Amino acid sequence: MEQISGVPARAAALALLQAVLWRGEALDRSIDRAFRKLDAPADRGLARAIVAGVLRHLPDLDALIDGATKKPLPDDARARMVLRMALVQTILLETPPHAVIATALPLLEGGPRRLTHGVLSTLLKQGAALPSPPTLPAMWTLRWGAAWGEAVVDAAAAGLGAEPPLDLTLRDAGETAAWAERLGGMSLVPGHVRLARHGRIEELPGFAEGAWWVQDLAAALPARLLGAKAGELIADLCAAPGGKTLQLASAGAKVIALDISENRMARVRENLERTALSADVIAADALKWKPPAPLDAVLLDAPCSGTGIFRRHPDVLHLKSARQIGELAGMQAALMDHAFDMLKPGGRMLYCVCSLERDEGESQVEAFLSRTPWARVVPVTVDELPAGLAPNSEGFVRTLPGQLVADGGLDGFFMARIARV
Repeated sequence: MEQISGVPARAAALALLQAVLWRGEALDRSIDRAFRKLDAPADRGLARAIVAGVLRHLPDLDALIDGATKKPLPDDARARMVLRMALVQTILLETPPHAVIATALPLLEGGPRRLTHGVLSTLLKQGAALPSPPTLPAMWTLRWGAAWGEAVVDAAAAGLGAEPPLDLTLRDAGETAAWAERLGGMSLVPGHVRLARHGRIEELPGFAEGAWWVQDLAAALPARLLGAKAGELIADLCAAPGGKTLQLASAGAKVIALDISENRMARVRENLERTALSADVIAADALKWKPPAPLDAVLLDAPCSGTGIFRRHPDVLHLKSARQIGELAGMQAALMDHAFDMLKPGGRMLYCVCSLERDEGESQVEAFLSRTPWARVVPVTVDELPAGLAPNSEGFVRTLPGQLVADGGLDGFFMARIARV
């Protein structure tokens, strides 16, 4: 396999797709293992592009393959996965057909090479194409259509088919105009810069000196709405990878960053060191941990389905199920109760999830308020949000596909601000 140029990158892409689609592993937790033998940045970039293309266009790729076979290939057939990858390369990446075939067949390792070659040749001769925007998996079309309407479903499909922009949160919001000019980006709110195109993140101006960190605009809103003040004792629960911790620390708060994963907290420590910000970093279970003293505020970015960040993590559309969403809702409720008990009287909690599911957002907060009579919503006002966004009638914030689309859109989030009275 190593003798043919380009095959190792395809083999790594195949291994990562098998981890996600066959074994149900999250892409970001499997990528290092799958790419461990790839040293060249170009090979890693190609493998990433193939994987992203397959995950974003999976239903349409399978429709093409099934239309060219007399008998459908099993979902877990290696030949189906190789054909998906080959079609992504020819249709989306515009790789020459001879190079696609030469690097696809060695991946089958004794499998149906003749069948695969025949199916791929047939599709290439037919001028196979993928629809734009791509087709969402049926489960999400049904759920999001029922929850938010067809316009949001259409916007989600459009978002899935386009690479999202790169959002940066600045350590010093007073330098917004200067960094927007230096980076060649635009700002939608003070302390934020958005780049439509970028190279390697580590090579962008300001990275080495810690002037900014990568954080989607929607993900940056919860810490903004919490309104951290200098000297306040604030816990950031489920903190990794640490963007919200950095925001709270840059406001001068005494931050306790807590996450159950020691490996993920290593990333938080790296970001704190790079940005020269400080926080008390703890690896512990948020359901069992207790603060050293009652808190002024707590930010709970609860574990959730992650369906709101499908633009950046298309694997979530193929990993999550209704059963898992129900299980996560139970954990979210327990975390809210425990986090709220950490607050001093008059303290505040910002609850948020990067989910498009009402059960994890609106319904979760409504249930919490019904069982917690000493809790009150502190409504978000429109002047606290970027132009084009507004709170709902309850004072919560819900971001959806289709919002700010002219400026590059944003991820799906839910957030609510609640005070202890």
